[in-house]
Amino acid sequence: MAENPYESTKLLGEYLLFHYGKTDEIMPWSQGPVHALEFPRRTVETLIDQVSFRGQSKALDVGCAVGASSFVLAQYFDHVLGIDYSKKFIDTATTLKRGEVIEYEYLVEGDFFAKGEAVPPEHRGTIDFQVGDAVDLPNDLMDFDLVHAANLICRLPNPKSFLNRLPSLVRPGGQLLLATPFTWMEEFTVRENWIGSGNSKEMLKEFLQPFFELEFEEDLPFLIREHQRKFQYSVSWGTRWRRM
Repeated sequence: MAENPYESTKLLGEYLLFHYGKTDEIMPWSQGPVHALEFPRRTVETLIDQVSFRGQSKALDVGCAVGASSFVLAQYFDHVLGIDYSKKFIDTATTLKRGEVIEYEYLVEGDFFAKGEAVPPEHRGTIDFQVGDAVDLPNDLMDFDLVHAANLICRLPNPKSFLNRLPSLVRPGGQLLLATPFTWMEEFTVRENWIGSGNSKEMLKEFLQPFFELEFEEDLPFLIREHQRKFQYSVSWGTRWRRM
């Protein structure tokens, strides 16, 4: 079995910086696109319909990585479950949930690293984190008031397996928050499993519309730092769907 790339210490540092880093740590240049920072927070706060949720409301965050979006969801919901394929990411998110500050390193250039700190965010509801596979989720997961999945489907070996589970994951009337840049790469998803190629947006609509109504969409830029002078700037298609 191929090694899970999301278990590396280097990638853990990159994700902690992406989720919890300070603006000047991620983008030290005054002319840089700071509007593309805090993506895990924006995929919740920009897309969610902030209605009053029922008592004992619950949300599911699939592909939660190191947990920043799960903490944001816990401002709205009584119970949040974050699931990710990486044990290292889940262990890190669980440590933050316990209220512990995490020290990590992020690349400056060459082999020189700077030190950062991930501070546990405040939250209202309870959060649990667990290791899981988005294409093989447990059958007892169902009827969530909201399901959130950001930049996930184009990193799955078979995204349709995950999409097929969504109608049972979201209760009728519940919300589905999806964000994806449609960055199809064969190292993650073999070509025959891509959701379209050049028309992925329309193909995803076609796939979801028998069960969900598209209520809201907004392009959400995000920035990933590789080192202090190299960045990836991408734009994710952010959507809110209502389970019919």
